[in-house]
Amino acid sequence: MRFAQVHPGRQFVLALDHGEDFFDGLTEFCAAHDIRSGIIPTFVGGFSSARLVGTCEPLTNPEEPLWDDITIETLEALGGGTLAWDQENGRLAPHIHVAAGIKGASADGRVSHLLGATVQFISEIPIIELVNEASGPVLTRRPDSSLFNVPLLGFSSGF
Repeated sequence: MRFAQVHPGRQFVLALDHGEDFFDGLTEFCAAHDIRSGIIPTFVGGFSSARLVGTCEPLTNPEEPLWDDITIETLEALGGGTLAWDQENGRLAPHIHVAAGIKGASADGRVSHLLGATVQFISEIPIIELVNEASGPVLTRRPDSSLFNVPLLGFSSGF
């Protein structure tokens, strides 16, 4: 177990509009407002398409992370996640998961890690920046070579 005490900073509500790329809009907003650490407690919206981690093939090793993706069309989504700073690459590293219903399939659902999405109508995203007394981002993300290079959440006071 690892943990850090965090403090809420600025709070925003971001509305991404029809046709916008979810991650491009989110990262552009965070760059414009110098947000390097935060949480998205929940968000709602529609996607004309979304890429999620998943496969229809048998897993060769269920202990390993899955890097395959599937594309889903026309869905409603509820999600949340963390915003951490990738110090090695000097960029924001969002980690977002969604539960989504496919509108044309009786709202049949999918739940997974969001890799990409195009907004349909609107996506409403509350963002709470996390700050500390020291300088630098509160949350960090870097790959752990002992765990298949999965990018894990770390803290500015140490990993």
